[in-house]
Amino acid sequence: MLTRRHFIQTAGSALGLAPLAAQAHVGPPHTTPESFDPVVKRIRDDVAVNSIHVFPSYFVLYHVTAPGVATEYHVAVGDAGRNFRGTARVGRKAEWPSWTPTKNMIRREPETYAKFAGGVPGGPDNPLGARALYLYRGNRDTMYRIHGTPQPWTIGTAVSSGCIRLKNEHVIQLYNQVEVGAQVKVWPS
Repeated sequence: MLTRRHFIQTAGSALGLAPLAAQAHVGPPHTTPESFDPVVKRIRDDVAVNSIHVFPSYFVLYHVTAPGVATEYHVAVGDAGRNFRGTARVGRKAEWPSWTPTKNMIRREPETYAKFAGGVPGGPDNPLGARALYLYRGNRDTMYRIHGTPQPWTIGTAVSSGCIRLKNEHVIQLYNQVEVGAQVKVWPS
């Protein structure tokens, strides 16, 4: 299993250089005063460009922008047992997407989600925020998303029904860089 520490290590450490990974916080970001702004990191050279890697236990998402380089975003993830795991691809993208809770969400928490069964139009108060990347396996929508949020204070926490949330300004940046078809890997905790 690839760990976050191994993901951000570079060949420079073998050469005695101080890798950026050594400066990186390796615990959950909400335990330190570090900024939640995106940061460019040196990573392993063998990770595919334009791929996305999520490490839920560290509340981080990496978008690989060049060989050995990724942008690190802080995210919110699903409550224990609700996170997507494994590989997928970005099957489609949407700006200011509409949102409808899944049948499982309504069944599990009808007091919270039943009132939204007809859907919520896109806009600043929509739970999917400014942009959404829809995760697919084959031609099947997994119902998991990488999306914005109108609740930026949730970043660095496990609060959702399983989707990966970013601040709206960060998901817009990611959305503009990621192509449909990009590979996504959510690593186990």
